[in-house]
Amino acid sequence: MQDAIQIDNRWYVLATSSRADERTRVLKQDDTFALFDSYGDMRHAGIAEQGLYHGGTRFLSRRRLLLNGMRPMLLNSTMKQDNSLLVVDLTNPDMSGDGAALEKGMIHVFRGMLLSQGVLHEHVRVMNYSRAPVDVTLAFEFAADFVDIFEVRGLARAQDGEHLAPTRGDGETTLAYRGRDGIVRRTRIGADRTADDRGDSYQRFDLHLEPQQDEDIHLSIACEVVGDECPRCSYREAYARNKARQESHDAGNCEIHTSNEQFNGWLSRSFADLHMLTTATAQGPYPYAGVPWFSTPFGRDGIITALQFLWVDPRLAGGVLRFLAANQAREENAERDAEPGKILHEARSGELANTGEIPFDRYYGSVDATPLFIVLAGEYWQRTGDRESIAALWPNIERALDWIDTCGDADGDGFVEYARHSSKGLRQQGWKDSDDSIFYADGRLIEPPVALCEVQGYVHAARKHAARLAAALGHAGRAAELERQAADLKAKFDEAFWLDDIGSYALAVDGRKRPCRVRSSNAGHALFAGIARAERAPVLARTLLDQHLFSGWGIRTLDAREPRFNPMSYHNGSVWPHDNSMIAVGLARYGLKNEALAVMDGMFRASAFMELHRLPELFCGFALRPGEGPTLYPVACSPQAWASAAVFYLLQACLGLSFRPERSEVLLDSPVLPDYLEQVTIRRLRVLEGSVDLVLSRQGDDVTVHVTDKRGAVRVVTSK
Repeated sequence: MQDAIQIDNRWYVLATSSRADERTRVLKQDDTFALFDSYGDMRHAGIAEQGLYHGGTRFLSRRRLLLNGMRPMLLNSTMKQDNSLLVVDLTNPDMSGDGAALEKGMIHVFRGMLLSQGVLHEHVRVMNYSRAPVDVTLAFEFAADFVDIFEVRGLARAQDGEHLAPTRGDGETTLAYRGRDGIVRRTRIGADRTADDRGDSYQRFDLHLEPQQDEDIHLSIACEVVGDECPRCSYREAYARNKARQESHDAGNCEIHTSNEQFNGWLSRSFADLHMLTTATAQGPYPYAGVPWFSTPFGRDGIITALQFLWVDPRLAGGVLRFLAANQAREENAERDAEPGKILHEARSGELANTGEIPFDRYYGSVDATPLFIVLAGEYWQRTGDRESIAALWPNIERALDWIDTCGDADGDGFVEYARHSSKGLRQQGWKDSDDSIFYADGRLIEPPVALCEVQGYVHAARKHAARLAAALGHAGRAAELERQAADLKAKFDEAFWLDDIGSYALAVDGRKRPCRVRSSNAGHALFAGIARAERAPVLARTLLDQHLFSGWGIRTLDAREPRFNPMSYHNGSVWPHDNSMIAVGLARYGLKNEALAVMDGMFRASAFMELHRLPELFCGFALRPGEGPTLYPVACSPQAWASAAVFYLLQACLGLSFRPERSEVLLDSPVLPDYLEQVTIRRLRVLEGSVDLVLSRQGDDVTVHVTDKRGAVRVVTSK
């Protein structure tokens, strides 16, 4: 995924500091998210991304709590396990003034923060633990810059909109801004008690506390677009609403528990992060890609996240398919890289997208999202047997197939290529979309059009899945045609892409059919897609797990011997969890379970070193050093949806888990478990209207499967 700051036709995050400078706390619900420091404040620190955002705009850029005019001391700062609540414990430093001195640690300040329906709610409780009465002032400073997320990322605008005069009334302060898109956005700041003093940038509350007495204040910050006001409710009502929403979501998931508490921590955090990143749309749930830079729908990311999570809860895949079908391109638009049948790359709703200052309001510059859309539809069918949904999606699938055969293969050579049409669009349009990510063996950048290795695999898989769907819908002739096309592509791909001398598939082939003789993780996606010939798989696995590609934490995006290798780069030597999970699925597909276990081992070790067990979007590709954790990438999103979902795909690969809904069967093909997992328990694993509880136990190199409960006519089939 490419950050989008454009300088000389290049798009990236402008980074003068690191998000790793200090710990950042994240809350998100639907189109609203907030970034805090450990104190629960929002400050201009690091790369200055902290704030409260809604719909791609920062509605609050500064917020600071002061106790008697001083910053409190931090005791503890943590996210609730389900990400629903940020809890911060503070105390007073040593204080002296006109009155008696106050020794540090006498006043406890509790802050609890949550998001609900576009409003940040905060509960503050101040407790006096001294033996004498105290008078304290609690002040909240605030500001709203109303900048677009792309401006936070470094984009300079020629002209801003208009900041309107602040207004005060009914216990609230309202800050407002009229954008150049004509939309008035406003931040409404209120409290459940009257402030003793307030201005355009602060609220102050004077408290008198007897010994062992506490006082509560509830505050709210609403993000509003004029004409669409936030509902007013109390902190308790918002907390109860969020709890009910969480319980409803959890009821649809299966439950996974293992004998390893660190692994359980990774699983629990991943569940919670996926739920937090998932946004309700008119078409159903959609996983926004990541916070802070990508809190919006991305086609490729949504599809891959849904694939990774499909065995756990297919509702997410259903929402992704419907959303992308509703936003499928209907006509050609060069500035958006749109062509009929193409699947969305990215959708934005902020001011810069509305005014056309960035091209991403509806942007289609992905070469892989279209075949992956068909792959997800096919996998969804194999998981659910939901014929009604597939029948409704079939016209979209046919349009996607038509794009693959026409616009996607403009020169008619049988491969799907890309070359951007938009002057503002992405130069590289695969998942590695940095400008310098696709190159020849001597380091020169590739000349377009570009046929990526993994994209041919996705197209092969798309045709195989579409053939099965066509057959299920009664289109026998179409099914046979698609099977033939898939077989032809598989043979042609091996001839054009396999390179014996490097033991891998070429990274890409250019318009003159010259291969990029570069060892990269892209080749592992040929295993994922099933386009690789069986005899190539062991050779490719050795290349992928060689020390030059495998860092010990995971498979790097690029081999360390290649000319553009840089372990600190975005795509040329870093480690991406989603990439590794897809390769592990591919290795398992070809029976290389020990190799798949090695990939999961690296990811598990990495998660153990990450705060909250949260795998970020990517981390640096330095080799594992004993006793040290992986090196963080400075501007990685965390959480990131397809990084959060990686653990579920890795576990599925090792268990050989699949489904036959037409027979109401759960299949476990040669399951394996690593030596740190003695047992895995899966409860409420749903198949059609039934479900099953399983316990998988490792005994040496063998794994036994026990059915501990069953509801409905579900069968569990194991094979060795």
